[in-house]
Amino acid sequence: MPISARVSRKELLGIAAAVIGSAVVLLLPAPAALPPAAQRTAAVFVVTLVLYLTEAVPVAITSLLAVALQPLFGVASIQTAIAGSISPVFFFVIAMFCIAQALISAGLDRRFALWLLSLAGTDSRRVLGAFMAGAAAISTIVSDVPCTALFMAIALGLFDKMGLRPGESRFAKAVMMGIPIAAFIGGLGTPAGSAINVLGIGFLEQYGKVRVPFLAWMAIGMPMVILLLPVAWWALLRFYPPEMAAIGAVASVPAERAALGPMRRAEKRVLVVLALMLALWIASTWVKQLDTTLVAVLGAAALFLPGMGLFGWKEVERGTGWDVLLVIAGVTSLGAASAKTGLAQWLVSAALGGLSGAGPVLVVAVVSAFTILVRLLLPIGPVIVAVLVPPIVLLAQQSGANPALYALPVVFTASCAFLLPLDAVTLVTYSKGYYGMLEMAKPGLVISVVWVVVMTGLIAVLGPLLGWL
Repeated sequence: MPISARVSRKELLGIAAAVIGSAVVLLLPAPAALPPAAQRTAAVFVVTLVLYLTEAVPVAITSLLAVALQPLFGVASIQTAIAGSISPVFFFVIAMFCIAQALISAGLDRRFALWLLSLAGTDSRRVLGAFMAGAAAISTIVSDVPCTALFMAIALGLFDKMGLRPGESRFAKAVMMGIPIAAFIGGLGTPAGSAINVLGIGFLEQYGKVRVPFLAWMAIGMPMVILLLPVAWWALLRFYPPEMAAIGAVASVPAERAALGPMRRAEKRVLVVLALMLALWIASTWVKQLDTTLVAVLGAAALFLPGMGLFGWKEVERGTGWDVLLVIAGVTSLGAASAKTGLAQWLVSAALGGLSGAGPVLVVAVVSAFTILVRLLLPIGPVIVAVLVPPIVLLAQQSGANPALYALPVVFTASCAFLLPLDAVTLVTYSKGYYGMLEMAKPGLVISVVWVVVMTGLIAVLGPLLGWL
């Protein structure tokens, strides 16, 4: 397909806004407590965020600029900026793209989805629940974007059979919102469920010297999944009840399952690798050397062993979201720069400094609510973690509290992106046109409020047992 040389108005406005915004930040008098280097870092942040939001240039290129602009703005040398962009999360995401491709190549994704739909029957409400339960389950060990894309493809096939067109069906609207919402919620279940989790845990260990074991995370994460998923399902049905009680198109699901036949060797091999990875992840609770990223990389490597017969590297290469990898690299570099220059500390102190000495319940509730609001301004989860976790750890240390009490609500809530479909995960389904930008806000607000309540309650109850309070 030929690429047009014409520049759209949106692209021009995006670039102009980035330039003007950074100039304003640089020229305005800085607050007394803000170091000059931090002000220059803020200007780089403005350029990056405006370009991310407007998509005036591809997000991957914006991520490269996040690194390249640091020496130009006098924030850090190019060597330092590049060194700050590489983290274990980068390799974790590559490994999880391999895992996702294995599920697809082996056919386990389709087998699992058809099994869920067969359990749901023809009831439209249960079909929505099946899509959401499936996305949540897969998302506990597969990154949210490929998980959402997988279930969206199955949903689009169903819509095609039903003759549902974008913007006209409440059922299709609920399903297309429900899949990414469920993927976000499911990603909370284990540290391996999202790059956000791994990034946040790494920052907490790096800056706060607090290790979060795999099972300790699951002690909070799995109850959140179990409690939030039904709430999300109810909220979507409350605001967008299906226009039909039964869906005849799913009547063909049993025949499609039968056509798959018995489980093949390739599927069994993938299941064995996944089972071993899960066992090692759980064992990492006691064996510190078994890092979450290390296990993911070893599992991905095992899929390529001679005799596995699953796929070649070219298939993984085509299925890998290189833009996602570059976003992680760019925001990790910016996060390191914001911590080093003092920008992040200043932002968190200005917004949350009054929490010093507050009770743990109030701290968790306020930090969680604050993170949800910041999510509207910074619609990329890794950016939020990179910006907020290092300084909030410092704030906790200054208050004499366990850094986990302040930082983990940020890490968990960085996945709460339900008010507007601005995140890469929700944009996967939003791009198909089945729901509008503001239509997610109504159920999203309900889920977000319940999210804060559930997280606050769980950490208040389980925090002392886990040594976080």
